[in-house]
Order: sequence, then structure tokens, then C-alpha cells
Amino acid sequence: MTTVAAVLAAAQRLGLARLDAQVLLGHLLRRPRDWLIAHDDVALSAFEVQAFEALAVRRATGEPLAYLVGEREFHGLRLAVDRATLVPRPETELLVDWAIECLREVEGELPRPQVLDLGTGSGAIALAVKHACPFVAVTAVDVSAAALAVARGNGAALSLEIEWLQSDWWSALGERRFELLLSNPPYIAAGDPHLDALAHEPALALTAGPQGLDALRHLIASAPRHVSPGGRLLLEHGHNQAEAVRRLLAEGGFSAIETRLDLAGHPRCSGGRL
Repeated sequence: MTTVAAVLAAAQRLGLARLDAQVLLGHLLRRPRDWLIAHDDVALSAFEVQAFEALAVRRATGEPLAYLVGEREFHGLRLAVDRATLVPRPETELLVDWAIECLREVEGELPRPQVLDLGTGSGAIALAVKHACPFVAVTAVDVSAAALAVARGNGAALSLEIEWLQSDWWSALGERRFELLLSNPPYIAAGDPHLDALAHEPALALTAGPQGLDALRHLIASAPRHVSPGGRLLLEHGHNQAEAVRRLLAEGGFSAIETRLDLAGHPRCSGGRL
């Protein structure tokens, strides 16, 4: 007889953190973590043991927990994710918080502020902003049809109205302008050793040239054609890229340039006003 306690112990011997193992088993059995703790002597079927062992091996080899359970919490929202999208990360909540702050400053001044999320992936940024600021109109674009399918599904599940467009950055937007532009673009340098730990996530959403600045440079240079006068561009970037991004923003005609620190104290987001 193989019990809940036995399979969790076996997973830890594979190198899984206890919490990860509990999340995987809870997902498989459709039981909360406290149930697993209170019923660790419950016997599992051979099918359940085999299915859990397969998930545990995948996790032990580095596959993100979010992909294995098919969802991730972000800014208080439960989002579906898969290998077509990046796993939303806590650092990106800083960008959302800054966006919400900016939008609440103009609430009541504009009838319906227009917000654009560039490279939306799972839709995390767009949906979190719309959830917090229902008075805004949000458009979200991504070049990946597979990622957009995930994002649309998340929008439908949350009953949040977003305009989803397949677009290589600005290509589907014509001459449209927005009061607030947001992006968590690819910003990891090609060949960066950290990429090994991200092997399961889409490379298109991670890497951007030898210094990781190609996408950021393109977005900043092109943004003035799509930012309404007085509007803002806010960008997530690597912890060592803040100075370069601020320089690019200044060269692109932006003022009131600012960098925000994440919870670890690292420069994580920079932005300015046109």
C-alpha cells in the first residue's frame, strides 16, 4: 500500500521541495494542502502513484510548477498558463502597481483612458490592470497566436473585457495612440547562464540580442508614435539595465524618467512621460 505520506517522501528524495510536492499531489487528487496533511495515511491507487511520479520527475528536472498544474496566481488573479507563455512572476506586479498608480491619477480627467500591453503572454499585466481599473480600455498584443489563445481564455474566465490582437509589437495598431503603454519584453542577453534554468519557457519571450536590450530599444524608439501627448511608457527590465533604459528613454524624448525597485531592492522597472 502506497500512502500520501510515502509518495511525498519519495518526491523529496528526488529533490522536490515539500511544498512543491504537496501542490502537485493536491492538484492530481483535487484536494487542498491541509487535506493532504490531515490524511497522509490514505492509500493511493496505482494510477495515482504513477501519475504523481511522472509529475514529480518533470518538476525535478526543472519544469515550472505552474506548467505542471496549469495555472499561476498573479496580482490576486488565478491565471491559466502553459508552455506558450512565460510564467508570470512577482517582480512584474511592480509594473502593474505603477500602472494602477498612474491611471488613478487621471481617473475622472479622461473619459476612458487607453492602455496598451505589449507582449501580453498569458495576459497577466493587461488583466491585472483592467481588474484594478475597470474604467480603462485595455488592448493587449502578442506575436504568438498560442499565447493569445491562453490570454483570451484567461480574460473569458475572469469576465474582463480586453481587446486581444495578434501583432508583432506595433504592426496591427496602425496610428492608434494610448495614454499608457506597458511592457515586460524579452530582456535577457543571448547566452546568459540564467537561461539554463528557463529552458522550459518560450525563448521568444526571454532573449533579446547580445545585451538583452534589442526589444527595449525598439519599443522606446517606436513608442512616441503611439503615446498620446502627456502619456507614459512603463517597462520592466533586467536589474542591471536601468541606466541603459533611462538613457534610451531620454534619447526617445521622454521626460520625468523614473526607475522603481522590486521587493529585493533591484532596479526592475523604468518609465517616463512623453
